[in-house]
Amino acid sequence: MKEKQALKLLGALSQETRLRIVRYLVQCGAQGASAGEVGNKVGASSSGASFHLSALENAGAITSERQSRKIIYRADLNNIGNTISFLLNDCCNGHPDIRACCGLEDGCC
Repeated sequence: MKEKQALKLLGALSQETRLRIVRYLVQCGAQGASAGEVGNKVGASSSGASFHLSALENAGAITSERQSRKIIYRADLNNIGNTISFLLNDCCNGHPDIRACCGLEDGCC
């Protein structure tokens, strides 16, 4: 992963509503959720949710798929994982104290 990619994703996550959205979509798993469901869950208006979902998709934190009349959003676990790995492995050189606090004592993240 390149530094610019990590900065883009981390920048998108540095906003309270966006972080809530990603956390919710991670919990939804492969099923994902519609914009309306996401907005209801995180307490955002429909226009606010759409704005944040667009920013998160642009940053690579989530993906979207049209299903009939709905757009289903899912967390991009691969991209999020690569970003976390970039921080823990590339930046922190796998420092044991950092890995231990993340529950990663044995093995790679």
